[in-house]
Amino acid sequence: MSDRPGEEVKIKLKHGEWEVEITCIESRVKQVVENVLSSLDTAKIVGPAVQGQFDELRREIESLKLRPAVEFRRVAEQKVSPKGGMTCRGLLESLWIEGHFGSERSLGEVHDELSRRGYNYDRTAVSHSLTDMVRENILTRIGTMRNYRYIQKRPPSDAST
Repeated sequence: MSDRPGEEVKIKLKHGEWEVEITCIESRVKQVVENVLSSLDTAKIVGPAVQGQFDELRREIESLKLRPAVEFRRVAEQKVSPKGGMTCRGLLESLWIEGHFGSERSLGEVHDELSRRGYNYDRTAVSHSLTDMVRENILTRIGTMRNYRYIQKRPPSDAST
């Protein structure tokens, strides 16, 4: 190394399988060497198999970026829990996502739709879940007691807000 602080220095490092040649100013040698060594250690941890998995994930992410948003929504709707594990509330949210509440629906109509799909919940359970959705500003209800009709207050695309 040189006596002048601003002079350029060349260093050859051998670390594991790696051999690196560094050129930098003398005052920054320590910092540059530490950065290089930490990078080499990180690279050593990621073996070829893991690197292959990273590459595959990157390709998958890129392909997902190219898919239209409509397809994501369709895929999300298909990933609803299996029939045996659905709650009344979960089923009502599925109906909402599908646009079932785009027009006014009575408790009876909602209950009949659930029954048609093979879910036989008590009307009281359906009513309570609809009331919860009204409180959460997902649905609104129109009419008088024992004669309410439910309609979406906000469309499913606003579900994240």
